[in-house]
Amino acid sequence: MTDRRSLAGAPGLARTLLLEKITQAATGGVDWIQIREPDLSGRELAELAGEAIRCAAAGAAIVINDRLDVACAAGARGVHLGERSLPPREAGRLVSLRSAPGSFLVGASAHSLESGMLAEEGSADYVIFGPVYRTPSKAAFGEPQGVRRLEEVCRRLRIPVLAIGGITLVNAGECLAAGAAGIAAIRLFQDATDLGAVVAELGKVS
Repeated sequence: MTDRRSLAGAPGLARTLLLEKITQAATGGVDWIQIREPDLSGRELAELAGEAIRCAAAGAAIVINDRLDVACAAGARGVHLGERSLPPREAGRLVSLRSAPGSFLVGASAHSLESGMLAEEGSADYVIFGPVYRTPSKAAFGEPQGVRRLEEVCRRLRIPVLAIGGITLVNAGECLAAGAAGIAAIRLFQDATDLGAVVAELGKVS
């Protein structure tokens, strides 16, 4: 996930640094990159998404947070929806009018087993569940869910579950052992001085 505002420097420099990070992530082996910049207008987000898609041409799929219109307009690989966003089934229905089945991913955030099950029933392709561990960026979503709750969600859902919230190189293995199909993070990747090395370390615990 991206958060250019957390990068050092003036706004213009932060954008440049973000695109550099996206390039590093794509060449380093990251599978998906979610563009999550809620302060941008639709036009600005579409421009950033287009640049991100070009930077990630080495292999990573670009997914846009919340904005289905921008994801479609920019030619992104998918959209990620929050619990209060457009329901996954509706997003999938709208996308099916212009895309081949399975060519566009619709993901959903879940902060409970119940919301994860609703996302699955609504035809979401995957769920991002958390926060698993304590982290400032997810404090608004309540106390950490913990690994046991993550394991329960992974066991109950048939679609892939990605863990989020306070994920580090130290605890990523716990999440994968609990059944998570992968991990999602901001600081783990954006703060890395050697992003390729971080991805390589994650590969060792998968």
